[in-house]
Amino acid sequence: MSLLESIQSPADLKHLDRGELKALSTELRAFIIDSVSRTGGHLASNLGVVELTVALHSVFDTPEDRIVWDVGHQTYAHKILTGRRERMHTLRQTDGLSGFTKREESEYDAFVAGHSSTSISAALGMAVAAKLKGEERRVVAVIGDGAMTAGMAFEALNNAGAMDANLLVILNDNDMSISANVGALNSYLTKLLSGRFYNNLRSRGERLLSTLPPIHELAKRAEEHIKGMVTPGTLFEEFGFNYLGPIDGHDLDALIPTLINIRQLKGPQFLHIVTRKGKGYELAEADPCLYHGVGKFKIEVGLETKAASKPTYTQIFGNWLNDMAAADERLVGITPAMCEGSGLNAFAERFPQRYFDVGIAEQHALTFAAGLACEGRKPVVAIYSTFLQRAYDQLIHDVALQNLPVMMAIDRAGLVGADGPTHAGAFDISFLRCIPNMLIATPSDENECRQLLTTAFHFDGPSAVRYPRGTGPGAEIDAALTTLPIGKGRLLRQGKRVAILAFGSVVAAALKAAESLDATLADMRFVKPIDRDLIQQLANSHDHVVTVEENVVMGGAGSAVAEVLDELGINKPMLHLGLPDRFVEHGDPAVLLARCGLDADGILASLKKFLPE
Repeated sequence: MSLLESIQSPADLKHLDRGELKALSTELRAFIIDSVSRTGGHLASNLGVVELTVALHSVFDTPEDRIVWDVGHQTYAHKILTGRRERMHTLRQTDGLSGFTKREESEYDAFVAGHSSTSISAALGMAVAAKLKGEERRVVAVIGDGAMTAGMAFEALNNAGAMDANLLVILNDNDMSISANVGALNSYLTKLLSGRFYNNLRSRGERLLSTLPPIHELAKRAEEHIKGMVTPGTLFEEFGFNYLGPIDGHDLDALIPTLINIRQLKGPQFLHIVTRKGKGYELAEADPCLYHGVGKFKIEVGLETKAASKPTYTQIFGNWLNDMAAADERLVGITPAMCEGSGLNAFAERFPQRYFDVGIAEQHALTFAAGLACEGRKPVVAIYSTFLQRAYDQLIHDVALQNLPVMMAIDRAGLVGADGPTHAGAFDISFLRCIPNMLIATPSDENECRQLLTTAFHFDGPSAVRYPRGTGPGAEIDAALTTLPIGKGRLLRQGKRVAILAFGSVVAAALKAAESLDATLADMRFVKPIDRDLIQQLANSHDHVVTVEENVVMGGAGSAVAEVLDELGINKPMLHLGLPDRFVEHGDPAVLLARCGLDADGILASLKKFLPE
């Protein structure tokens, strides 16, 4: 039996010596590489935190002590060590393990994390709750250097530093390296500065010197100066944290003693570690961005590039952005740290002066775009639907209220498959259409996506084009930058009895259902402004009206149709098909759509049930 196979829970780590923990880390890293090669998932980030995960679970008494992971895609080692090793083959699969932390999945998952920069806030809440209940629980927040670019992280730091809560924030810095000499020195200093002798001496000295204010201030400045010469922690000290580090996050001989020391300390502590994404797998180390999220692959070969039979919607947007930028020098492209995911790679290379990656800062991205629009630029914000939710106030207050021409290219609209409910774009139609001045477009195929992107770009006000993850039905794409009439849908099929009004990605499935029932089908194209004339025409000429969308039913496009009919005084039996009033779990996209009744068979079954014999 291997060391890894002997670990059923973190309690088993307590019986291993330092050498065995190192050997376990090696086995754990190999297991992750093998497992992800079979299921796909997040690889580079997980390989970078193997030793940190082992150290945390060996030092802290989880689940009594809480570990809050920022984002959840770096928790594979955590899942394996907390009793889920034998289910890792189901990772991100339908009805299998989540690719992120999930409270319902394990008592060791302290907080659900799909978006970044939430860990410090959540961990602080847990630490304060423990204090209020008189419990000696320790709480740890693990946050990456990328996530520290978000304002929410600094809001939490500012609040935490002013509280006397037992909170440890670990900054996992994987964007810098430290030389062997500096690393050894910092490891020694950190173990020294985290020790009880130093901290007791420091606290006692502060109490003594506090009776002599001038000397106390001099001593404090001297300490800051000395620590500032060898560590970059001045900023975090100013927030009220006791800063320690940086140390090598792959060195258990440095990590474990430091964590043992810190666990004895009171109040807010900040440990800065340096790790390497992709650690232990050469290909991932060489290109951690490419190996951030991967499909299945052969370990010896790595990721293989396969020619796609048709472009994804993300690629269609990326190509359009380049063409539109060449045609209009006012265009600027903005992304909140999702260059590759949103398809901006080529744009960033071709138009570097007009490309802005603002970091994980969705709120700033929208207001930054608003400022650019005030000065005559035409900003295009490429953003996932789930991340746009974080910038809702900025969209309303800074963009829509001023009626500024900021365009949002909303990727991952609808269900997203393996990433699950934290990343699903289930709500954007509902939360966008209630905002005055908005234009909202829902393309049904690849060519219409390009046309509606062009239409939205030329719109003199805030606009959004939502499109799904993956590929479309395979429509031929016209390279021209053609616009479509705003607020006008198109009739795809003329039938009898029932009129189906479909929005966006579900049009192709709705068309198959319509053909089976000889129903009328309209591709509505726009949610706002919605085609009132087409709605009135179809409602007056049919006995029943059905709406279909890949968005929650409540407040969605179907609600918009119902509102129009109500205003017109038209009373017809209606059926609204869309995503259910629950969070849809991760899995195969086709299976999930079928379970929600949004594939062709599901739509047809709903229609048959709805229509009288």
